[in-house]
Parts: sequence; C-alpha cells; structure tokens
Amino acid sequence: MKSVGFSGLRVLSLESRRAREIAHLIESNGGQPVVAPSTREVPLAASPEVGSFVTALLQGQIQAVIFLTGVGTRALAEAADAFCPRQEFVTALGRIAIIARGPKPVAALRELGVPVTFTVPEPNTWREILQTLDANAEKLPMQGKRIAVQEHGAPSKELLDGLGEREAIPVPVHVYEWALPEDKAPLKAAVSSLIHKEIDIVLFTASVQLQHLLEVADEMKQRDKLLGALNDTVVASIGPTTTQTLKTYDIDVDMEPTHPRMGFLVKETAERSAELLHAKRGH
Repeated sequence: MKSVGFSGLRVLSLESRRAREIAHLIESNGGQPVVAPSTREVPLAASPEVGSFVTALLQGQIQAVIFLTGVGTRALAEAADAFCPRQEFVTALGRIAIIARGPKPVAALRELGVPVTFTVPEPNTWREILQTLDANAEKLPMQGKRIAVQEHGAPSKELLDGLGEREAIPVPVHVYEWALPEDKAPLKAAVSSLIHKEIDIVLFTASVQLQHLLEVADEMKQRDKLLGALNDTVVASIGPTTTQTLKTYDIDVDMEPTHPRMGFLVKETAERSAELLHAKRGH
C-alpha cells in the first residue's frame, strides 16, 4: 500500500531557527503542523573562553579544534573578531588539525576558507568523533595535545571525558547557550495540547527541546501529565543523542530516521505515521 504521508495528523515540532522550514515539510507530507519554538540562541561573545582560546591558538598552543555545529562555527569566528583580524584567525586554524562533526560545520568552515582535516560520519555523535580520532591516531596523536571543542549550547561531557581518557587536554569553548524563548506562550500551548491528546506526533530535533518543554511544564505544574502524554503520542527523534535524552526521562522513542537530518525525519515519520500511531494507541 502506497504511503499517503501524515494523512492530516497533528504534528508538533519544537524547532526554532528552522521553524518555517519544518512547518512546510510537515505540510508537504500531509500533516497539520503545530510549531512551538522552544529555544533561543544567546551569543556569548564576551565569554573569557573565547579570548583565551584565540590567544592560545595564535601562540601555537592548540593542536586541533573540533567544530560541532555550523552555527557555532560562524559564531566563534565572529567572536574571535574582537581579539584578532579574521584572516589571522583563519590562517592559524589552517595550521592545525580541524575536525568537523558533519556537513553543517564543514559548510561553515568552507565559507571561512578553513580546510577540514577529518569529517565525522553519521550519526555525528560524540562516539563517532572519538572513533574518528582513534582511527587517525597516527596522524593526530592525542596524548598531551590541547584539543579545543566548540561547544553547542550545552557542555559535551562525554566528548570531553573521552578526550581526557585518551590523555588529550580538552579546551571547551562556549560561544552561545540555549535559553527559553522570550515568548513562552506557544510552548505552554504545546504542553496543554499534548496533555489533552490534541497532538498525534511530536518531532524532536535536539535534546534541549525536551528540556525546555519540561521546564515550561514545571512552571505549569503539569510535568507528570506531560510525561504521561508523551508516552501516548508518537515520538520521533532525529538521532541517538536526542534519543538518549528522551530515554533518560523514560519516554519511549518510536522511530529515528535513516539519516540524522530534518528532511529525513519528517519524510520517514510521515511514511510510517499510520503504523506508528496504531502501535502506540491501538486504534
């Protein structure tokens, strides 16, 4: 039987920066999009970590940089402008090993003119980063090396610990953090809609989306009801890292896409939506 997509099902997304794009994808795949932006990126240009990192980089005290996100790569370059000319920063990066966690940081580094030494394969988690480093240990020995990590909103504890276990010296560099949106009304409405079974499917594209949804539910004194409602709703996760966060809260994850990309997430969830909803609700 040929898939007819979401067939009018109500699909919740908590995307912020790409809210319009995911709403269009849901609609194109036959769903009714309900988009509740859950995050706000707050630049940390004044972070002392950025100044310390740039100084160490220019002095040849950093042997490698791991770029985790495209947004963070661009934000770090902009923040570095306060400490040195852009070309000096780019030239310094060009002298060391550059590890990019997937296509988005690769694209951002290409825009800057920084060559990428190693690209991390899908699903682009901290595990694949460490596996990539292990596989290239002859080219980039880690023992005693200072390896900077461009953080993405929250500390990458497992990655930093993994670098430490390999006797590298991790240097975390925060360039932005995630905050709740200034207007929390859509998130509050999403909590209510989930509790009242007005949502059929929820798409998670980042762990922080769940954390902020729970934070708002706490404010509404509806946390337990929300967690119960999520386990009566089809939950689709973009990849292993987000799935692990969901499982930490005992939320059943019904599917992950074949590739950790938003387009694949929407399309493949749409194709399986009837089957997934039947399995979840039994009707």
